[in-house]
Amino acid sequence: MRIIRTHEDIEAGLAGLVMLDARLEHVVARAGPVPLRRTDPGYRGLASIIVSQMVSKASAAAIWKRMEASLGEITAPAALALSDEDCRTIGLSRAKADALRRVAQVVVAGEIDLDAICNVEAQEAIRELTTIKGVGRWTAEVYLLFCAGHPDVFPSGDVALQNAISHGLGLELRPTAREIDSLAASWSPWRSVAARLFWAYYAQEMRRDAVPVTP
Repeated sequence: MRIIRTHEDIEAGLAGLVMLDARLEHVVARAGPVPLRRTDPGYRGLASIIVSQMVSKASAAAIWKRMEASLGEITAPAALALSDEDCRTIGLSRAKADALRRVAQVVVAGEIDLDAICNVEAQEAIRELTTIKGVGRWTAEVYLLFCAGHPDVFPSGDVALQNAISHGLGLELRPTAREIDSLAASWSPWRSVAARLFWAYYAQEMRRDAVPVTP
């Protein structure tokens, strides 16, 4: 498994994708630079993805800044010390606060190793991560993509990716997650680069940065 670590890995993946699917040459040409967007694995990395869910990037960045101010270093033990009032002051919804605590609990208990899971086959890693209440498939996939550097993960439930694929490939309707799973199978083993490509395309063509990670 070739981990996505550098911009050279992105370039290799883009070249491979165009060979696999000639339609992507147009998407690559229109997308502009495709960012690497890597962040370190561990509690902090997964927490940043949870915080960024279902809010604008500006809101996620503001919440993250308040978390850093409150906790100093964002670690599992520190997160467990947050009170309900702390979470409200930070701006965390009840669901996100609960998810952050549950992840912290399993990490502190040694039930899951967020670093070691980066070396596990993608589907097995997703199964393990989604056993944590509050961590869904999208969250697990994005963690593997940006924190683990896994080369072959495509978050098919991501609405921005669905819209970008519809626009970039000239589809009449926005594809469903199931349809994208089928479509993206032909982009293996570079599906993570394909996801980055379509996020870049979305930012360029729709003028919105929808990459789901906190700065």
